[in-house]
Amino acid sequence: MTALQRIETSPPPFVPEPISDDEGAAMFRAVANLFRLWDLTDEQASTLLDMPLRTYRRWKTGAQGKLDRDKKARLSNLMGIHKALRLILREPQRGYAWIKAANDAFSGRTALEVMLGGELTDLMRVRRYLDAERGGW
Repeated sequence: MTALQRIETSPPPFVPEPISDDEGAAMFRAVANLFRLWDLTDEQASTLLDMPLRTYRRWKTGAQGKLDRDKKARLSNLMGIHKALRLILREPQRGYAWIKAANDAFSGRTALEVMLGGELTDLMRVRRYLDAERGGW
């Protein structure tokens, strides 16, 4: 007679994988394109990424340097904002315009104005709002 073996059925604890340098570089290229679609100035873009204007302009032309953890987190949040807008607003142009539209959830300010506070938490605030609106998490 064979003895029964115990099988673990609970999922292992979630351990997020850090964003690789290659993934970060791809996100930077995608976000630079997103900034163009959002019709942002280089000054606004550099604020959202918390990097000097000259550095942003150099990176935008393809001479990208190393991304630290904060920059990767900013890029991740910006990509999350874009994804949520694409899910909520089926027409891409409406999503691009939403960033600059006044919003009662932000006391009449635009999402861009909130994000231009310059802190990572400002990006996170907009992302959390959109995730809640689309029913994520």
